[in-house]
Amino acid sequence: MKTLLLLPALILGAACASTDESLTVVEADDALRAPLFDAVAALEGRWVSTTPHGEMVHVFEMTSAGSAIREIMAPGTEHEMTNMYTLDGNSLSMTHYCGAGNQPFMRARGLDGDRLEFEAVSVRDLKDPDEHYMGAMTLVFVSADHVQQHWTSIIGGDVSEMGVFELRRDL
Repeated sequence: MKTLLLLPALILGAACASTDESLTVVEADDALRAPLFDAVAALEGRWVSTTPHGEMVHVFEMTSAGSAIREIMAPGTEHEMTNMYTLDGNSLSMTHYCGAGNQPFMRARGLDGDRLEFEAVSVRDLKDPDEHYMGAMTLVFVSADHVQQHWTSIIGGDVSEMGVFELRRDL
């Protein structure tokens, strides 16, 4: 009977110890990656943006024991969306959980002055190649209390700027 009780633990242990060729361990350089994460971590708090469609609240919060930053766009509304920022080797990745129902996965490889440019790597749950999705987002750090988000959308291969959100820290 004890053997039967231990069986699930043994199976789980073996699964965790097994190697998967799809997993890649990368060597990360903190001097390259820390500034990327720190730039977004500095946004922690409540922000208000002006968008082409009016004002919107953004909340940036640290989560997962300080290893991820969650941005909630329009919290508590029917248009709520989430962006998750995490380190990925020497880059910073962002998954945009879009109101369109798909999840563009983007990566920024470095700060370019005051700009952090995220480019789409893949799009999860894209049901049709002509479906709308976010193809890029650039964060521009204007000041400690003013940030811009430049969103680019893609529909059927056509790229267009969706708009610029002017975020101001809500003090």
